[in-house]
Amino acid sequence: MKKTTTPINLPKNRNYNEPQLKTHRHKRLTINAQKVDKRLIKVDNSRFHKTISSMTLRERGQKIQQQILRDIKYHPNDITKHISQIFSISRQAVNKHLKKLVAADMLEASGSTRNKVYKLGSYRSYKKTFKLNKKLSEHDIYRRDFFWVFEELPKNIEEIIFYGFTEIVNNAIDHSQGTECYIEVMKNKEQVYIFIQDNGEGIFKRITRLKALSDEKQAILELYKGKLTTDPKNHSGQGIFFASKMFDNFTIASYELVFNHHHKFKFDFINDNKSQNNNEGTAVLMDISIDSLRTDKEIFDQFSGNEDENYAFNKTVIPVNMSRIDKENLVSRSQAKRLLSRVDSFKYVAFDFKGVESVGQAFADEIFRVYRQRYPQIFISYQNANDAVNRMIKRAEADLN
Repeated sequence: MKKTTTPINLPKNRNYNEPQLKTHRHKRLTINAQKVDKRLIKVDNSRFHKTISSMTLRERGQKIQQQILRDIKYHPNDITKHISQIFSISRQAVNKHLKKLVAADMLEASGSTRNKVYKLGSYRSYKKTFKLNKKLSEHDIYRRDFFWVFEELPKNIEEIIFYGFTEIVNNAIDHSQGTECYIEVMKNKEQVYIFIQDNGEGIFKRITRLKALSDEKQAILELYKGKLTTDPKNHSGQGIFFASKMFDNFTIASYELVFNHHHKFKFDFINDNKSQNNNEGTAVLMDISIDSLRTDKEIFDQFSGNEDENYAFNKTVIPVNMSRIDKENLVSRSQAKRLLSRVDSFKYVAFDFKGVESVGQAFADEIFRVYRQRYPQIFISYQNANDAVNRMIKRAEADLN
C-alpha cells in the first residue's frame, strides 16, 4: 500500500457549492458537507468481511445497518424480522437501527407501529476498498455493492452513472498497476457523487511513459481528444473521453496534476500542484445533478458518425489552449505537430481556440495548410477564434493548392 494521499485541490476562483470530497488516506474519504448531513457517513462497511464474533459493537452495528439498506427493497414490511434472524438479535435492537437510519434520512417509514413499511430514503452512502486483480469485474462490483445507492433515479441519470462508474473502475483494474481501489458513492436530494481512487502508477505518468510523450500535460490533452489507450487490443480509449462529458463535474487528480471539466464553465483546466502535496495513484471524482436532462446517447451522438459511417466515434473537439506548456506562445510547427498527434484517428476535427489570444504563422500553416494537404480525407474546422487568430488561419488557407 502506498503512503498517504491528499485532497483534490479544485481551483480557488470557482465557487463549488457541492460537498467537497477529500482523501486523507487511501482507505478513507470524508465529506465536508455544506448540504449533506454528517450522519450520512455513519454506515461504514470497510471491514465488511470480518466475522460477527470478532467485530466490535460499532462495527457490528455498521454491518447491521448496511444489511438493512441492502435488503430493504426486498423486505419493506418484515425488515425487523429479517434482520433479527440474520444477526440473531432482538427485534427491539433492530428497531433502534431503523430509527437511526430514518433520522439520517437514509430510510423512510410509513404506517402504524405494527404495520410499518420502510423504503430507502433520499440520502444514501456506501464505501468499500477492493483488492485489485484481473478476476475483479467492474460490473459485479456495481451490481453487488453499489447498485442500491442509485435505485429510483431517473433513467438517464442511472445510465450515465453506470457508464462512468464501470469505465473508471475498469481502468483501475486493467491499467493502474495498483493493488487497491477505494470507491465511495453518495446520493443526496440533489446530486450523486462518485469517488474512485487507486494506488497505482498514475494515469498521466503511465500514458506519458507508454506513449513516449514529452510531457504529462500532453497526456491530458491526448486523453481529451479521445481514442487514447495503452492497450489497443482490449480497449477503445473512449471511456474517459465520454464520461468526462456526461457528468456535470469530472475531475482526475494524479500526483501534481489535476484535470477538471465542468459543464458550467467555458474552460477545462489543468492545475499544476507542484507546491502542494500530491495525489498518488489516480483519483477520479464525478458528480451529476439528479434533475439533469443530459443523456448518454446525446453525448455519444455528438461525437459519432451517421448510419453510413456505422455510428463510429469519428469526431472530436480539441481545445488548443490545453496544448500550451507553461503558458508558452503557440508559434512553431513543432507545437502544431504536438497538437496534431493522433488527429488522423478521426474524420471530423474541430480546433477550439477559446482562450487563445494569438498564434504564429508557422503554427497556423502547419495545421490548416500542410496537414490538410497531407490528410485531405479529414474535415478540419475551427471555432471561437478571435480576429488575430482568424487572420492567421485565413492566411494559411489562402495558400492551399
